[in-house]
Amino acid sequence: MKSLKVFGALALVGAGLVMLGGCKSAPELAQADAQKMIEAKYSAQPAAPISVTISDQGMQQGANGKLWARTKVYPNRYWADFTLTPDGKKAIKLAKGDAIEWRPESTEDKKYVAVVQTAVATRPKVKDVQPAQDAAGTKTVQFTEVVNLDGVDATLAAIAHNPGNKLSASKTATFVLDGDHWKLDSIQ
Repeated sequence: MKSLKVFGALALVGAGLVMLGGCKSAPELAQADAQKMIEAKYSAQPAAPISVTISDQGMQQGANGKLWARTKVYPNRYWADFTLTPDGKKAIKLAKGDAIEWRPESTEDKKYVAVVQTAVATRPKVKDVQPAQDAAGTKTVQFTEVVNLDGVDATLAAIAHNPGNKLSASKTATFVLDGDHWKLDSIQ
């Protein structure tokens, strides 16, 4: 009877080891692999122009950089029209026409802005990819999405660095297991 109990216990332990040996653990997700998958997703998307918010400081930078020139001043002395120069037409796409209509509420109005689109279309860059974290059967990776100013006119790129423009954002990529490897599911 004693040997029957010992054999029964050994059988249970053996069955448990077989079950544990048959379980597969999920493979690791390296930061470099996560970054490659995120960059591949961005590369597959069409390039898009960048919106640049131009404040009073930016208007001065653009005029000094010869992107636009003041062509009309209104009687109130703070409204003006700025026509794009040939270099400005290469750097900027306006929603209508080739003039920026500057219409602040007063000479002291520092909140008035205009928004333009770059003529160059780009895709975001991926930076600061963090190690993957387990999250309910998936893995999440935090990273920074950065506006890509490569190829954008230097003056317009400098204006983009002024307050009011957001050039980076924290994002989270979610990866799911597909067979025996991870694949990118979503970016938020």
